[in-house]
Amino acid sequence: MDRRNFVKKAGLVTAGSIAMPWSVEAFNRPIKKRIVMVGTGIRGTDFWGSAVYSNYNEYVQFVGLCDTNEGRVKFAQKAMGVNCPVFTDFSKMLRETRPEWVIVTTRDDQHDLQIVESLEFGCNVITEKPMTTDEVKCHRILEAEKRTGKKVIVGFNYRYMPHATRLKELIMANRVGDITSIDFNWYLNTYHGADYFRRWHAYTRYGGSLWVHKATHHFDLLNWWLNSDPVEVMAYGSLEHYGKNGSFRGKSCRSCTHKTNCKFYWDMTKIPKLMALYAANEEYDGYIRDSCVFREDIDIWDKMSAQVKYANGVIVNYSLTTYSPFEGWRIAFNGKNGRIDTWHDIPWQSGLLESISQEERHAIEMSQTGQKPDGFEEIIISDNFKRGYESIKLPKYATGHGGGDKRMQDFIFKNPDAPDPLKLQAGTRDGAFSIIIGIAARKSIAENRPVKVSEILDIKPMAVRP
Repeated sequence: MDRRNFVKKAGLVTAGSIAMPWSVEAFNRPIKKRIVMVGTGIRGTDFWGSAVYSNYNEYVQFVGLCDTNEGRVKFAQKAMGVNCPVFTDFSKMLRETRPEWVIVTTRDDQHDLQIVESLEFGCNVITEKPMTTDEVKCHRILEAEKRTGKKVIVGFNYRYMPHATRLKELIMANRVGDITSIDFNWYLNTYHGADYFRRWHAYTRYGGSLWVHKATHHFDLLNWWLNSDPVEVMAYGSLEHYGKNGSFRGKSCRSCTHKTNCKFYWDMTKIPKLMALYAANEEYDGYIRDSCVFREDIDIWDKMSAQVKYANGVIVNYSLTTYSPFEGWRIAFNGKNGRIDTWHDIPWQSGLLESISQEERHAIEMSQTGQKPDGFEEIIISDNFKRGYESIKLPKYATGHGGGDKRMQDFIFKNPDAPDPLKLQAGTRDGAFSIIIGIAARKSIAENRPVKVSEILDIKPMAVRP
């Protein structure tokens, strides 16, 4: 073709392209990431399923769902409203769907299997907390990520709640000087706390105990706020309320003969979604969602306390209670120049109306709708050698884990390249140092001695994190 004809034809093609109304839109439209999810329990189906599909459909495309329970994964597909194939074989799903990202929401002790296989297949991973349940599995994940060059994000949503973020900013600004010690108390109420003892979380082999499954949130916040790594843990714990401590027991709440006189009786039949997700699919794997909280083989702790020493010299006093009349937390940062006090959902300090039950309150916290501020959180700062105190009031979000859920998912799916000066997004190093405190606590209780992190984790703790 001579130059004149080439230019003429090229001009026609260009003009035609500009004339097409879809062409500019096609260039501007973001390319959807191909994602799959493994583990379709309530956390996966709702938070990582329906919420992601509804809010980020222009950024991601579900190309597969997987669960070993055939009935549950089929229900999840319908509940989420996605049009993608379902699988009971994880390896087969990877081969047939070839995703870019894998969301892991399986039972905690299975996380390492799916994370490592996903990385080796060439996928990036988003995993629910905790990253895994023991040091051997933790090292497998760390080695696989390093070997493959792929990325693992750990879903620490509490970092993103405005309350926690403001504390991070104050500590980074050295508002009360160098932090020297922290008092941190977390309270689970008799609805939410008891629910861990109804489920698979009641067994250390599955969830690593609440030292790992639940407290990984709290330890990650401490590590993140302090920007330092833990070096030693001394812990105490006991099982003195649930499990073998009950005077009567049954197989499940639905079949129990003690419904009328058990304070922990929970009527799952009033929750259609849970009945459809779990009760209707017991035939596949025998998993009972409303098991008795007084099962004699429960082996986790319901009362926990630990002292954690950090590489920067900070000492943390931490406790977790699973049978409190209310749910919330309080924390105090002691600094060389003053002190920061704050709390969340402590009834008489938060001005909460107690017209709703603790079950209803928990449902609101887990909800992903109506994320608008309702009231305020308060942070109190007291300066040494000064009278009075400073009160900082922040908008309070009752839903979505204090407003953290939506902010975290926005970062992951909508704005993955956004600046992150507070280091909100957590990776495998964060995941490792959060669970290692709980793993060390288990070892400390078993051996009645302080346990050094270096005994169980091959990452050198740092006074100031990289």
